[in-house]
Amino acid sequence: MVDFLDTLLGIDSDSLTWWQMSIRAVVVFIVALIIMRIGNKRIFGKQTAFDIVLGIIYGSILSRAITGNSPFWPTLAAALILVLLHRFLAFLAYNTEGFIGPFIKGNPVCLIRDGQLQEDKLKKHNLTDNDLQEALRSGGVSSIKEVESAYLERSGDISIVKKAT
Repeated sequence: MVDFLDTLLGIDSDSLTWWQMSIRAVVVFIVALIIMRIGNKRIFGKQTAFDIVLGIIYGSILSRAITGNSPFWPTLAAALILVLLHRFLAFLAYNTEGFIGPFIKGNPVCLIRDGQLQEDKLKKHNLTDNDLQEALRSGGVSSIKEVESAYLERSGDISIVKKAT
């Protein structure tokens, strides 16, 4: 059975056939879904830097398993370890005080406070007036004067809180 599986997946083969890569792709897809279920639902949902880094590395590692550029089973194990690391760091960020949480997940930045533009914050985060105007329009606001506060969120989105009328 093990020999059949090794042949089917092209384990220890110098070159992979099209069908071995295809079978690897199916196996990697199924294993990746299982690994993602071991992780948590927010891994690719929030798109913070913390999540994006995992996504890039995860995809890169799994592609190597499909193409045979790395050993198949150890590569899948590395993908599992990355997702478990992500889950552990998210646990640390949630359950610890001080530096760890903000370092891992970042902090929101106030861009508008009481209708006043915080130009130093815009400059520090390389946000243009056009970026801010787009966020205002998306928030249904036509003027900064209508805004109680606006934040550059950890995900990179800009959230708008309108003044009470």
